[in-house]
Amino acid sequence: MTDYGEHTRAAHPPLPATPRQRPIGLPVYRSAVFGFDTAQEYADVLGDRTPGYVYSRIDNPTVDAFAAAVAALEGRAVDGEVVGQAFASGMAAISTVLLTFLEAGAHVVASRELYGGTYSLLERVLPRYGVSTTFVDVADLDAVRAAVTPATRVVWAETMANPTLTVADLPSLAAIAHDAGALLGVDSTFASPAVCRPLEHGVDIVVHSATKYIGGHSDATGGVAVGAPAMLAKVRELRIDLGGSMAPDEAFLMHRGLATLPLRVTRSSQTSLAVAAALEGHPALDRVHHPGLTSHRDHGLATKLFDPGRFGGIVTVDVRGGREAGLAFCNRLRLAENATSLAGTHTVVSHVASTTHRQLDDAALAAGGLTGGSVRIAIGLEDAEDLIADITQALGTTSS
Repeated sequence: MTDYGEHTRAAHPPLPATPRQRPIGLPVYRSAVFGFDTAQEYADVLGDRTPGYVYSRIDNPTVDAFAAAVAALEGRAVDGEVVGQAFASGMAAISTVLLTFLEAGAHVVASRELYGGTYSLLERVLPRYGVSTTFVDVADLDAVRAAVTPATRVVWAETMANPTLTVADLPSLAAIAHDAGALLGVDSTFASPAVCRPLEHGVDIVVHSATKYIGGHSDATGGVAVGAPAMLAKVRELRIDLGGSMAPDEAFLMHRGLATLPLRVTRSSQTSLAVAAALEGHPALDRVHHPGLTSHRDHGLATKLFDPGRFGGIVTVDVRGGREAGLAFCNRLRLAENATSLAGTHTVVSHVASTTHRQLDDAALAAGGLTGGSVRIAIGLEDAEDLIADITQALGTTSS
């Protein structure tokens, strides 16, 4: 390098040596581009003829490591290989997966109890491209069967519906979808692999907003999809074309979160059940939604599909008095914060009709089992007695 000028030497410093010892922490490949020894190698890697990395929108080692780690958790008891693809957000994962398997003229059968972003995608965006959706109560299997048409390509559900926590009968839905020649896609964000692994129950492809339980600290945004290699290869192709790829720093944080996922989910599951039990029957509430309660319609199904003692960390309450009462309850909380997302270390609440499901009108809210007073409480890692005291004081003057 001594014969080069200072600008050249500044741009081409000595490369760091590859350590002989393997790192315990995941290395972050914060590089958008990768170099090659020959032009042919560059062409072969870019053409998928040789394994490797070219450009981080296409693939990145840190991102691949994160996706593989989620696939390992989701595919624990699945025959055959399970692989993953990571995305910049949960909605990027959902939209890319759906667009991969849909075309003009295709039909979707979807749960009417969906995250608002997914509902908007199916109801407002995809119809522009000739894709139609029939929304049904996925707990009514006859209604699901009746909704299927020869054009149905995808049946879409959530392991636990956002935010009513209706539990999908995954094996039955898989049978209906497969009999129709369709695939079953499931958003398992509310469950995480620490509660339920849908691939074990016949689901074809699973997506997560990794921002939630997988990341677990409210400091990174991302999504992930997992399934069989042939199916995920198609998803990868469209991910590359659409550009919704995860960044390596986000992948590092998500991978870090996976290490404590079972611990955090166990803790929040225990606390959420304690909170739900304490609130059930409160005079200021019309209803408490939590699948761990024996009064929940799907308690038996949840017990069958979920890992023992883990029902997730969400409690949804229908505050008596409607929209204004629900908003007033949120405003009176002292410990739980008004904030978006869920599954971080802090308990947060969302007034459903004005935030997560703002895309739904009153009729769509009611069809999804929601009211103007519905509030989603995403339990964090605080002590259960402290949360119960906070929620109880906030409910104290909402009854009518």
